[in-house]
Amino acid sequence: MSKDTNTTKLSPVMQTYNRFPLTLKKGKGSFVWDDNGEQYLDYTSGIATCNLGHIPEAVKTQVDSQLEQLWHCSNLYTIPTQEKLAQLLTENSCGDQVFFCNSGAEANEAAIKIARKYAKDVLGTDAYEVVTFSNSFHGRTLATLAATGQEKIQQGFAPLTPGFRYLAYNDTAALDSLVEKQTCAVLLELVQGEGGVVPADQVWLDKLATICKENNILLMVDEIQTGIGRTGTLFAYEQYGIEPDVITLAKGLGSGIPIGAMLAKEHVAKAFTPGSHGSTFGGNPVATAAAVATIQQFTETNVLEKSNQIADYLYEQLQKLQAKYEVIEAVRGKGLLIGIVTKGQAIEYVTKAREDHHLLILVAGPNVVRVLPPLTTSKQEVDQFLKAIEAVFSE
Repeated sequence: MSKDTNTTKLSPVMQTYNRFPLTLKKGKGSFVWDDNGEQYLDYTSGIATCNLGHIPEAVKTQVDSQLEQLWHCSNLYTIPTQEKLAQLLTENSCGDQVFFCNSGAEANEAAIKIARKYAKDVLGTDAYEVVTFSNSFHGRTLATLAATGQEKIQQGFAPLTPGFRYLAYNDTAALDSLVEKQTCAVLLELVQGEGGVVPADQVWLDKLATICKENNILLMVDEIQTGIGRTGTLFAYEQYGIEPDVITLAKGLGSGIPIGAMLAKEHVAKAFTPGSHGSTFGGNPVATAAAVATIQQFTETNVLEKSNQIADYLYEQLQKLQAKYEVIEAVRGKGLLIGIVTKGQAIEYVTKAREDHHLLILVAGPNVVRVLPPLTTSKQEVDQFLKAIEAVFSE
């Protein structure tokens, strides 16, 4: 079959991303280099994925070792690194068992499935509905985009997967309408990342957790972006004094090697029986080796202690900039998940930072600049960031 050679040549990659005009070829620590050899300070961390920086040596060592042994085998067999990772995750969380997959969307899909299965098989009800919140983001599969409380994500994909209802985030009064006959679970982020870097209010969350407990509704926390140290503790829920029934993870779990996980308490986990869910690549030896090494860095070293010190310093300096420049309306977030609320379009500041100062940052909605340093970033690198971002705002 011949092709029309007169048309403008397009990339063979589908145009699902508004890509920045930048081709990255190399990364190490807090820095990346483009195809011209230009160095950039990367305060995106691959969108909260490279939490230990690019190519952390401890993770590389274990991945290299695993690559010499076994790349893939079916989940019909026991995978030692998968067992080790599940042990590390359950020992350091309120979860009892883990299902492994490949991404955050898949982890949230698993959570949605187990919530329905638990309601039917364990509780013996016909409840199926999952309540989520305005401006949330839970993924782009048909189920998880239906769970996402943003119309722009859902446009063009009607009819949406049924079984989801949305309430206002951080609205205590709205929780009075949470419980309906068909409600089986709640799914939420404790800091809405894509939704503008908005932390959950403690009073609101306490009421939500109480309602869930009193009505046998599963409390499911999406820690895709907030987990693995990003907010200052291994998991964000630890800072709120709650214990979710289900936790979903991805992004930082494998330090850039694709992996997702869904953790559940024992009474929920038993709803997943052989044949009820699965994944060909989920929890494969290479991905779980990377994740084991990643978690060990958080449990066996002082990474979190150092990152929290850096976070305190960074917030203090950003608040000084807020007092100095009217274009900065607020600074918010937790740990090293930071949102700078701006006057005007955030993308303009992001573009200027990249083009003029070789600084990579992100947006989180139309007027929020999102800053996601590696948790291993140094004070010297933070000062480099502060010098650049001040120049951006001053201009």
